[in-house]
Amino acid sequence: MPGENLTRDEARERAGLLTVHGYEVSLDLRSATEPPPATGPRTFRSTTTIRFACAAEGADSFADLLAPHVHSVTLNGVPLVVDQVFDGTRVALAGLAAENELIVDAACAYSHTGEGLHHFTDPEDGETYLYTQYEPADARRVFATFEQPDLKAPFALKVTAPAHWTVLGNGAETGREELPGTSAATWTFAPTRPISTYITAVLAGPYHHVRDHYTRELPDGSLLEIPLGALCRKGLARHFDPDEIFATTKQGFDFFHEHFGYPYPFGKYDQAFVPEYNLGAMENPGLVTFREEYVFRGRTTRAAYQGRANTLLHEMAHMWFGDLVTMEWWDDLWLKESFADFMGAFSLVEATRFEEGWITFANRRKAWAYRADQLPSTHPITADIRDLQDAKLNFDGITYAKGASVLKQLVAYVGRDAFLEGARRYFRRHAYGNTRLEDLLTVLAETSGRDMGEWAKAWLQTAGVNSLTPHATYDSAGRVTELSVLQEAAESHPTLRPHRVAIGFYRRAEPGGPLVRYARAEADVTGPRTVVPALAGAERPELILVNDEDLTYCKTRFDEGSLDTLRARLGEITDPLARALCWSALWNLTRDGLMPARDFLGLVRDFAGTETEIGVLQMVHAWAHVALDHYTPPARRAAAGAELAAAALGELRRAAPGGDHQLAWARFFAGSAVSDADFQLLAGLLAGTARIEGLDVDQELRWLFLLPLATHGHVGEDGLAAELARDDTASGKRHQVRCLAARPSAEVKAAAWAQVLETDELSNALVEATVDGFARSGQQALLAPYTARYFAAVDRVWRERTIEIAMTIVRGLFPALQGDRATLDATDAWLTSHENAPPALRRLILESRDDLARALRAQERDA
Repeated sequence: MPGENLTRDEARERAGLLTVHGYEVSLDLRSATEPPPATGPRTFRSTTTIRFACAAEGADSFADLLAPHVHSVTLNGVPLVVDQVFDGTRVALAGLAAENELIVDAACAYSHTGEGLHHFTDPEDGETYLYTQYEPADARRVFATFEQPDLKAPFALKVTAPAHWTVLGNGAETGREELPGTSAATWTFAPTRPISTYITAVLAGPYHHVRDHYTRELPDGSLLEIPLGALCRKGLARHFDPDEIFATTKQGFDFFHEHFGYPYPFGKYDQAFVPEYNLGAMENPGLVTFREEYVFRGRTTRAAYQGRANTLLHEMAHMWFGDLVTMEWWDDLWLKESFADFMGAFSLVEATRFEEGWITFANRRKAWAYRADQLPSTHPITADIRDLQDAKLNFDGITYAKGASVLKQLVAYVGRDAFLEGARRYFRRHAYGNTRLEDLLTVLAETSGRDMGEWAKAWLQTAGVNSLTPHATYDSAGRVTELSVLQEAAESHPTLRPHRVAIGFYRRAEPGGPLVRYARAEADVTGPRTVVPALAGAERPELILVNDEDLTYCKTRFDEGSLDTLRARLGEITDPLARALCWSALWNLTRDGLMPARDFLGLVRDFAGTETEIGVLQMVHAWAHVALDHYTPPARRAAAGAELAAAALGELRRAAPGGDHQLAWARFFAGSAVSDADFQLLAGLLAGTARIEGLDVDQELRWLFLLPLATHGHVGEDGLAAELARDDTASGKRHQVRCLAARPSAEVKAAAWAQVLETDELSNALVEATVDGFARSGQQALLAPYTARYFAAVDRVWRERTIEIAMTIVRGLFPALQGDRATLDATDAWLTSHENAPPALRRLILESRDDLARALRAQERDA
């Protein structure tokens, strides 16, 4: 990725110099349906006019553009010599006037990596689909820009494309002109309000398009009308459920208008589900894009629908937090992502049918944060982002889930009303502008009357996660004489923070009865030890749950008595949130090497079958796979795997026919299968010779069953080709590629490695599928030769591939499954000999090293 980086210092200097008045962007996309050239990339015509002011006449600056060819550059009416001003990544602008006009006519490249203007050909019908994805800085792959978030401007867009296509931009369509003598047309779109370059968007292709509208009376009596759209590929239309999408959309708009007090400011609201998408979604105002996996091709669980609804609401929250008001630089990325993550869960619980949203947040979302916050790359929520590569890697569990967790605590700290009034003032004060941390703290201090400085210092400007452990003493009658909460922090991040927590006491009201809470107190935990007098005198509990109700962000620990209770009766806790918090705490104990993996797997075998919350169950299943594949010593892994598979099959047979739990256990059993009998059952379910009542083996489940069969050599290339013929779709192709790479053959692994490492012909989705299939548990011997090859290749990968593809390769092909000291030593040797490698690359390797070292510690604990 030579020359593509932009530093914070460069951006600040340019922002101090330039004020952008507006963009006019014209794209000619007719080449998208033409045969690709014999050599070089497939390109499209991009013509950009930027009008801007310069604070210092005669000063020099630059515009950003990543393009294989530039036809012409004109500055203030003077043609410039392209070879002298364009170096492949930047357009040099010398001797600027007070007011300037820059015109850049370029041939930009279509992408097959999901960055810039992505080009996808549907194998099912041969149709071409295009969409853009820019965050943090890929608009420059499509048109000439000043690519930084604080140089906002209005954007006016024109697109020429095949006339039968649907073409959309951020703004509403204002004109469409057929081009005489051609099968093309030119669309014109209304100029946007001032927005950042990274949230501009274009979508074009024969998309399936469903329309609706949202209407709301505003406090001043006027009527707000928002045209709504929902789009997907034609091949997915039969699976599309736009009514559900629109229902959630309208519930979200109701919630945010009720609480934000600022009408949605971007006109229309289209939501497009697009192929080969790198992210979950992107908040482009007026044209939000989502990964098309949210269009469910088969039966799925309530948790999947909840996850989609949460993403819809997360992106909608961005219309205010991120689009209307945008961070000045990526240091304050949390100002949009933490807020969107929190508001997504907040609105999900209060405005939709998914009232269990906070349970999922506590169990799944915070697990992401806890992992990220213990990596060597952990950072404060307000991060130090030196350049764009830093920015790309900071879309992580700290910025999203930890930030959202801290905001949840902030609401408890300042009060819900003060928090929401602060948001309203923030929008009114900074609409269409850019902000820093202090801008938000100012309005929250105004509305709450609290000093936000100390809170921000403790929670936003320091890294690491605290652990809270209860300690109780009892009198001879079995009553609590003193309860204290002990707070600890890692040596690397020693800050002890103020925590507002609820402490719950649980016991059985009668022998054999369920575990219920009978006493509760809230307390402010500060320092290493805090006494909680409110619970003195209570009868002895069987379980003490610190951070009951999930009020704070911490790792919950247990006293020995509570841990014994959970080992014996975890499934008897009646409150689903309390039970989810216990599962999460037990998993953190396992990750930290404080509980043997065999104990956690025993809890899964004993109690996962009684877990009522489907989202929690699926998270526990995922943890169980990690505990088996990474935290269980190799000598015990086969036996532990057989026990887990047997338990999964038993729960599958006991699950209610046709329900979510049956489907979740079917998926888990497929991923756990180890014996010939297991594989015979999977093959029989595929062939229809075996049956489990109520289990519909649809196409998605067929591929899921085929993956372990391929991994263990029970289905080969011919069988996978036959399945692709049955499901000759883009989704089917991804599944087939994954299964092909998973086969247990040295020749297969060599071919998959070459496809990913030695060429750049595969699209981002097929790179991801190949990488996933390449590294399968149980194939350590086959993969062992690739450890040295990995470390020999990563420098070249980082130099030559786009950052999105490079991240997929560096993370996905790290030899984590080797799980041995030799791999750790090889990693350390690379880090020692590559101290000057790009910081973002070193960060990825360091994170993988940390996961491996943690796995080795867990194996030692288990042994």
